[in-house]
Amino acid sequence: MKIPFLSTFVVAVGLASLSFGEEPAKNLAISPALHPGTEKKHESFNEISKQGEAELVFLGDSITAGWSGRGKEVWEKYWAPMKAANFGIGGDRTEHILWRLQHGNYDGLHPKLTVLMIGTNNTGHEGREMKEHGGVVYRSSAKQTAEGVKAIIDLLQEKQPEMKILLLAIFPRGADNNDAKRQKNEAINEMIAKFADNEKVFWLDINDAFLEEDGTLSKDIMPDLLHPNATGYEIWAKGIEGKVKELMAN
Repeated sequence: MKIPFLSTFVVAVGLASLSFGEEPAKNLAISPALHPGTEKKHESFNEISKQGEAELVFLGDSITAGWSGRGKEVWEKYWAPMKAANFGIGGDRTEHILWRLQHGNYDGLHPKLTVLMIGTNNTGHEGREMKEHGGVVYRSSAKQTAEGVKAIIDLLQEKQPEMKILLLAIFPRGADNNDAKRQKNEAINEMIAKFADNEKVFWLDINDAFLEEDGTLSKDIMPDLLHPNATGYEIWAKGIEGKVKELMAN
């Protein structure tokens, strides 16, 4: 599905008039958009989908994609035996996953469970141009991002009505509770937690497992204060293993 055409005038007056950090009047978080440069990865997920073998899918951004990198050994220990597939792409925002779902991801696949975490990139990418949105660097509001997460859940349920979804709280980022992006993610988490119906959609917040008692995030777990290292992926796996097995068994 293509984004409706906008005239040059509208782009100039609307999107391009935004200063960095403003949220667009149109909620781009719910407007499906191809993430440029990810086409090959997207097609690889379509191939996995066509094979129809995966029973567990992890869907998200670079934090999820990292299961194939820093988290590879942890993945092999916990998730590979459960016929899991990793549908994470670095830099993805909610609108990118919506595009992927509209263009072949999950087609032919009937997993028992999807573990979904997305939204941290909707807070913005300093210094990066978003080519799919007229070259404008922007930040979605917490509400707009939450609406993007809800749109993903709705589309997943439309495509796979029997599948369960384990919706994870967006992981903590930044050094401490004063970090603006962490605060924004927490605001998003408060909203998306309400999407759980405990029938098909389930909520799980394991963020405290990553933090010290004073709320600080150690670089021994997330060296860049955003992406987990191997230790972080072990914490993640242990934090959700029980719930994943429970949901896949029922």
